[in-house]
Amino acid sequence: MKKSLGAKTIVYPTPVFIIATYDSEGKPNAMAVSWGGICCSDPPAVTISLRKATYTYSCIVERKAFTLNIPSEQYAREADYFGISTGAKEDKFAKTGLTPVRSDLVDAPYIEEFPLALECKVIHIIEIGLHTQFIGEIMDAKVDEDTCDEEGVPLIGKVKPFLCSPSEREYFAIGHSLGKGWSIGKYFK
Repeated sequence: MKKSLGAKTIVYPTPVFIIATYDSEGKPNAMAVSWGGICCSDPPAVTISLRKATYTYSCIVERKAFTLNIPSEQYAREADYFGISTGAKEDKFAKTGLTPVRSDLVDAPYIEEFPLALECKVIHIIEIGLHTQFIGEIMDAKVDEDTCDEEGVPLIGKVKPFLCSPSEREYFAIGHSLGKGWSIGKYFK
């Protein structure tokens, strides 16, 4: 028997995305975001949702760009810090020792030490309620070569992203494979 919890923001898995921007003075800023994901294949696009009260919100509105960075497990501590401090009061890059790299395609930095970064230009802003949804067209994906297979495709086991459980306030590594391909449906014929 299921227990009713009411209307809750519970979904698994919840990603750990680090959104990087520049502020009005050109200072790099980063924020941890879990409300987001792929939202379109053509054009390739991602969505993130932020509260207006965040410093990153105003940076994205002004610059119309952001990068979505995927940290590997070894950067869980830094990712957590990006989520609990504000760029309005601290230089998060100086504090963490991570390196912002200026994008050639969008007005936002990506994070050198993280294995995967999506450079995005804002194509839609949607007011939802407490959060505002930003849809960013992916202009380029940057990936560390040593995390890719021979065709240049990033491998999850080498990127080593991790997940967040907001209800438990905990981070989790990604486990083992459950099988290849999109073949699960063939077993139900």
